[in-house]
Amino acid sequence: MEEIRSLIEAAYDNRELLKEEATQTAVRSVIELLDKGQVRVAQPDGDNWKVNLWVKKAVSLYFPIQKMETIEVGPYEYHDKIPLKRDHAERGVRVVPPAVARYGSFQEKGVILMPCYVNLATYIGSGTMVDTWATVGSGAQVGQNVHLSGGVGLGGVLEPPQASPTIIEDNCFIGSRSIVVEGVRVRKEAVLGANVVLTKSTHIIDVSGPEPITYKGEVPERAVVIPGTYPKAFPAGTYQVSCALIIGKRKESTDKKTSLNEALRDHSVAV
Repeated sequence: MEEIRSLIEAAYDNRELLKEEATQTAVRSVIELLDKGQVRVAQPDGDNWKVNLWVKKAVSLYFPIQKMETIEVGPYEYHDKIPLKRDHAERGVRVVPPAVARYGSFQEKGVILMPCYVNLATYIGSGTMVDTWATVGSGAQVGQNVHLSGGVGLGGVLEPPQASPTIIEDNCFIGSRSIVVEGVRVRKEAVLGANVVLTKSTHIIDVSGPEPITYKGEVPERAVVIPGTYPKAFPAGTYQVSCALIIGKRKESTDKKTSLNEALRDHSVAV
């Protein structure tokens, strides 16, 4: 593995090395390891996440060494550099047509992919459902027992290599048409209502206590979040700017499904 890593690091700094067979083999080896879930672009490290820079670099180097090919799947025809993932039955993953998971992505046993799109270098934990027309962008990390509702968009983050990918931790519920991009981290058991948009600069304001508390780039554990606005002064006047509002906490419970239903009902969250 150290030899592969050294070849990747050298080629990222000197793209001429991509012409060498040993470098191309190293790059393709990393993509195969990603496809099998044996390496990840980021992984839990205590209470934080560790970004594996060299793995992200390998993904960036994969595109220039791949050739365009025609891929035929039943009545569908694709023309792309990245093949589609295979052997879903063997891996214990349910894939509903016309869902697309690219080679180099990984889904644990028990994942359900409704008609959605899963890009390469992503990781999806067991028991998670990716619902209709949801998109899991390059490098996104999704935990176990997560529900990505219809039309959810998780942004891809491959460049720069040191940037953290978008992270959705275990037992989260992401409501319809919500968007989480730019490496935002949604911590365990959080609930995002429909149409919540989170970027690195989005104000995530906890309004459940006597004084507001503002977060950026991260949703706390078990937070129940809905879309909101706040006033901001501009040279032309004061206008409402989009934000996200934490209106309460999901109850700690061993029965995550029950606590989720209670959170949605108690806080009248649209999903």
